[in-house]
Amino acid sequence: MITYQHYTYRYPNADAPTLSDFSLDIPEGAFVLVMGPSGAGKSTFLRTINGLAPHFYGGVVGGKAIIGGRNPVEESPRGMSDLVGMVFQDPESGFVVDVVEDELAFAMENWGVPQDMMRKRVEEALDQLQIAHLRDRPISQLSGGEKQRVAIAAVLTLHPDILVLDEPTSQLDPQAAEEVLLALRQLNEDLGLTILLSEHRLERVAHYVDYILYWPGNGQPPLFGEPADILRQVPLTPPLITLGKALGWQPLPLTIKQGRKFARQIKGDLHPAPLPQPASHNGHPPAISIENLWHSYPTGREALRGVTLRVWPGEFMALMGRNGSGKTTLLKHLVGLLKPARGQVQVLGMNAAETPTEILTRTIAYLPQNPERLLFAESVADELAFSRRAHHLPPDLDADRALLARLGIDHLLDRHPHDLSVGEKQRLALAAILVPGPQVLLLDEPTRGLDYVQKQRLADILRALRDEGKTILMATHDVELAAAATDRVALMSQGEIVVDGPSRRIMSESLVFSSQVNKLFRDPRYLTPEDVLQALVS
Repeated sequence: MITYQHYTYRYPNADAPTLSDFSLDIPEGAFVLVMGPSGAGKSTFLRTINGLAPHFYGGVVGGKAIIGGRNPVEESPRGMSDLVGMVFQDPESGFVVDVVEDELAFAMENWGVPQDMMRKRVEEALDQLQIAHLRDRPISQLSGGEKQRVAIAAVLTLHPDILVLDEPTSQLDPQAAEEVLLALRQLNEDLGLTILLSEHRLERVAHYVDYILYWPGNGQPPLFGEPADILRQVPLTPPLITLGKALGWQPLPLTIKQGRKFARQIKGDLHPAPLPQPASHNGHPPAISIENLWHSYPTGREALRGVTLRVWPGEFMALMGRNGSGKTTLLKHLVGLLKPARGQVQVLGMNAAETPTEILTRTIAYLPQNPERLLFAESVADELAFSRRAHHLPPDLDADRALLARLGIDHLLDRHPHDLSVGEKQRLALAAILVPGPQVLLLDEPTRGLDYVQKQRLADILRALRDEGKTILMATHDVELAAAATDRVALMSQGEIVVDGPSRRIMSESLVFSSQVNKLFRDPRYLTPEDVLQALVS
């Protein structure tokens, strides 16, 4: 179905090829997880399947690719669109119209599909993705999970044989991600679609797939095989696999169900440290104080309903909850991007609704979900230099290099930001907001596009910043990061804070927002593999 023979691809002006002399055969009907370090070439590989690379991105191709009997370089993306359906990381970037049913019909209109056939295919796609109730809804009013399913349904109307998805769950909460992955598994089993899915949060998807395609990066050839075989060989593994490898569990468990028998066997050998006591605030005022905050959007939807929250200096807190629960709306109020309908928001003693944004941002840094909104210079070095000028700081290339090195991207100093991977852009945007040394960090999904190694590095950096006295409020769907790094968690639903407390207690009491290791042991003392390994040697 998918064959590459000594294939090489190099982007325009790149010093070395991103994909170098690899050969690969993927059988028809396979469900394949494409994984590897950020920037290793996963997205580039996926773009070659329908000819986006090189037709859209330019560059030089060597070797040969045959996809379903066609050559994507010769056919172009349009010539491949009835064979290969492509769903990107940000589904909104692919939408053309604003009503769900119209979006599903758009591609077929361009292909001149007869009217009666169009109607039939739209109905089938709505049913296959279980979104018939959304047919008349504006796409702009859908949740993240709903948008993702609409994007998949839209490409299914052309009846492709191959479905390619680039990080389809990166912006979804655990439950929405599960819904999308279950829908994909059903399409694979019921229709025999060949599915290639790129993903960094392997704990969500590894147990669904037939094969893993691992890209090591640095021009090395990929590894292709069954999930347990590949995960046993590679360094990037979800917490369950990490723990299983460390303890020599055989066969390597891919699901919590498979891992529970191993957990029971070692439970009597664990000697955990006592749970940490909540930190004392010693009479200090909160760094962030929100009192009875209400906010409604022009559509009339109430996004925040009476939110009261305090975050203390030197505290690392996570906001969690389903897509559309109000997390991003809450963060935007803290930097004055939105104004309260009712209530008060104070940050470092400043009224966020009345203080000019340029004053707030001297001590408050905000990293939005889409890091490209902060990137517009010609090089990575220029981005940090611009940030220094914007905050009236003198140039300091050595300090900029040290900050980039701390985030693992100092080798990209001369690269154009738009040429970076999503994970690299995320880290560059974080570097840009850290330049002035803010006292409060507001982060919205900061691990999007990051592999496990980079996520661990980010967690270490954020903990170090917290230890330096910085206050961090992070909206995230990344359960594993919250388990590994945060002090407190607040769960939001329908614009309200449902529960707020220490991370270990809140996450161990939740069925959805719970880490893999905690699901194994159901004990607040065990949230990460490190918790278990330390308890075994204590």
